Amino acid sequence: MAHDVISTCPVCSNELSVTRLHCASCGTTLEGDFSVGRFGRLSRDQLALLESFLRSRGNLREMERELGISYPTVRARVEALVRALGFGLRSDAEPEDDDAATVRVATPASGEARSAILERLANHEITAAQAAVAIRSLGRSRS
Repeated sequence: MAHDVISTCPVCSNELSVTRLHCASCGTTLEGDFSVGRFGRLSRDQLALLESFLRSRGNLREMERELGISYPTVRARVEALVRALGFGLRSDAEPEDDDAATVRVATPASGEARSAILERLANHEITAAQAAVAIRSLGRSRS
Protein backbone atom coordinates (compact mmCIF):
# COMPACT_ATOMS: atom_id res chain seq x y z
CA MET A 1 0.00 0.00 0.00
CA ALA A 2 1.44 3.35 -1.06
CA HIS A 3 1.46 6.25 1.38
CA ASP A 4 1.36 9.97 0.64
CA VAL A 5 4.77 11.61 0.62
CA ILE A 6 5.33 14.00 3.49
CA SER A 7 7.11 17.18 2.56
CA THR A 8 8.21 18.61 5.90
CA CYS A 9 10.55 17.10 8.44
CA PRO A 10 8.68 15.91 11.56
CA VAL A 11 11.69 16.91 13.69
CA CYS A 12 12.69 20.39 12.49
CA SER A 13 9.85 21.32 10.04
CA ASN A 14 12.26 22.04 7.17
CA GLU A 15 11.42 20.85 3.66
CA LEU A 16 12.24 17.22 2.90
CA SER A 17 13.58 16.09 -0.47
CA VAL A 18 12.96 12.83 -2.24
CA THR A 19 16.23 10.97 -2.84
CA ARG A 20 15.05 7.79 -4.54
CA LEU A 21 12.34 7.01 -7.08
CA HIS A 22 11.41 3.49 -8.10
CA CYS A 23 9.15 2.11 -10.85
CA ALA A 24 7.29 -0.96 -9.58
CA SER A 25 6.47 -1.99 -13.15
CA CYS A 26 9.93 -2.20 -14.74
CA GLY A 27 12.18 -1.97 -11.69
CA THR A 28 13.95 1.22 -12.74
CA THR A 29 15.37 3.20 -9.81
CA LEU A 30 16.50 6.82 -9.89
CA GLU A 31 18.59 8.33 -7.13
CA GLY A 32 19.24 12.01 -6.64
CA ASP A 33 17.79 15.04 -4.91
CA PHE A 34 14.22 15.68 -6.08
CA SER A 35 11.74 18.29 -4.88
CA VAL A 36 8.18 17.28 -4.11
CA GLY A 37 7.01 20.34 -6.07
CA ARG A 38 4.74 23.14 -4.96
CA PHE A 39 1.63 20.96 -4.77
CA GLY A 40 3.44 18.32 -2.73
CA ARG A 41 4.17 20.93 -0.06
CA LEU A 42 0.48 21.65 0.56
CA SER A 43 -1.21 20.36 3.70
CA ARG A 44 -4.18 18.00 3.43
CA ASP A 45 -6.53 20.89 4.21
CA GLN A 46 -4.95 23.02 1.50
CA LEU A 47 -5.26 20.17 -1.01
CA ALA A 48 -8.93 19.71 -0.08
CA LEU A 49 -9.49 23.44 -0.62
CA LEU A 50 -7.73 23.27 -4.00
CA GLU A 51 -9.91 20.32 -5.00
CA SER A 52 -13.03 22.24 -3.97
CA PHE A 53 -11.81 25.25 -5.95
CA LEU A 54 -11.36 23.12 -9.06
CA ARG A 55 -14.71 21.34 -8.63
CA SER A 56 -16.48 24.68 -8.34
CA ARG A 57 -14.51 26.11 -11.28
CA GLY A 58 -13.33 28.95 -9.03
CA ASN A 59 -16.81 29.97 -7.88
CA LEU A 60 -16.30 31.03 -4.27
CA ARG A 61 -20.04 31.10 -3.51
CA GLU A 62 -20.26 27.46 -4.56
CA MET A 63 -17.22 26.66 -2.41
CA GLU A 64 -18.92 28.43 0.50
CA ARG A 65 -21.91 26.10 0.18
CA GLU A 66 -19.79 22.96 -0.37
CA LEU A 67 -17.43 23.60 2.55
CA GLY A 68 -20.05 25.03 4.90
CA ILE A 69 -17.97 28.09 5.77
CA SER A 70 -18.52 31.82 5.28
CA TYR A 71 -17.63 33.63 2.09
CA PRO A 72 -14.93 35.77 3.80
CA THR A 73 -13.36 32.60 5.19
CA VAL A 74 -13.38 30.98 1.73
CA ARG A 75 -11.74 34.09 0.25
CA ALA A 76 -9.11 34.20 2.99
CA ARG A 77 -8.32 30.50 2.63
CA VAL A 78 -8.03 30.76 -1.14
CA GLU A 79 -5.74 33.76 -0.72
CA ALA A 80 -3.61 31.78 1.76
CA LEU A 81 -3.52 28.87 -0.70
CA VAL A 82 -2.39 31.17 -3.49
CA ARG A 83 0.44 32.41 -1.26
CA ALA A 84 1.34 28.85 -0.18
CA LEU A 85 1.74 27.96 -3.85
CA GLY A 86 4.21 30.81 -4.23
CA PHE A 87 2.00 33.24 -6.12
CA GLY A 88 2.04 36.70 -4.59
CA LEU A 89 -0.72 39.25 -4.52
CA ARG A 90 -1.62 40.80 -7.84
CA SER A 91 -0.48 44.38 -8.18
CA ASP A 92 -3.34 45.44 -10.42
CA ALA A 93 -6.28 45.58 -8.03
CA GLU A 94 -9.54 44.83 -9.80
CA PRO A 95 -12.89 46.21 -8.71
CA GLU A 96 -14.82 43.64 -6.69
CA ASP A 97 -17.89 42.00 -8.21
CA ASP A 98 -19.41 39.86 -5.47
CA ASP A 99 -22.23 38.73 -7.78
CA ALA A 100 -19.77 36.80 -9.94
CA ALA A 101 -18.16 35.32 -6.81
CA THR A 102 -15.15 34.08 -8.73
CA VAL A 103 -11.70 34.25 -7.26
CA ARG A 104 -9.71 37.44 -7.54
CA VAL A 105 -6.28 37.54 -5.99
CA ALA A 106 -6.51 40.91 -4.28
CA THR A 107 -5.78 42.07 -0.79
CA PRO A 108 -8.73 41.11 1.42
CA ALA A 109 -10.11 43.64 3.86
CA SER A 110 -7.79 43.86 6.84
CA GLY A 111 -10.44 42.51 9.22
CA GLU A 112 -11.04 39.47 7.02
CA ALA A 113 -7.32 38.92 6.59
CA ARG A 114 -6.71 39.21 10.33
CA SER A 115 -9.52 36.71 11.00
CA ALA A 116 -8.05 34.32 8.44
CA ILE A 117 -4.61 34.56 10.04
CA LEU A 118 -6.06 33.88 13.48
CA GLU A 119 -8.07 30.96 12.10
CA ARG A 120 -4.92 29.47 10.54
CA LEU A 121 -3.17 29.90 13.90
CA ALA A 122 -6.05 28.16 15.70
CA ASN A 123 -5.89 25.30 13.17
CA HIS A 124 -2.12 24.97 13.81
CA GLU A 125 -1.38 25.76 10.15
CA ILE A 126 1.06 28.52 11.19
CA THR A 127 3.05 29.33 14.31
CA ALA A 128 2.36 32.23 16.65
CA ALA A 129 5.47 33.97 15.34
CA GLN A 130 4.27 33.60 11.74
CA ALA A 131 0.83 34.91 12.72
CA ALA A 132 2.39 37.93 14.45
CA VAL A 133 4.47 38.75 11.36
CA ALA A 134 1.45 38.36 9.09
CA ILE A 135 -0.74 40.59 11.26
CA ARG A 136 2.00 43.23 11.49
CA SER A 137 2.33 43.18 7.70
CA LEU A 138 -1.38 44.00 7.39
CA GLY A 139 -0.77 47.29 9.18
CA ARG A 140 2.11 48.12 6.83
CA SER A 141 0.11 47.30 3.69
CA ARG A 142 -2.55 49.92 4.54
CA SER A 143 -0.09 52.80 4.62
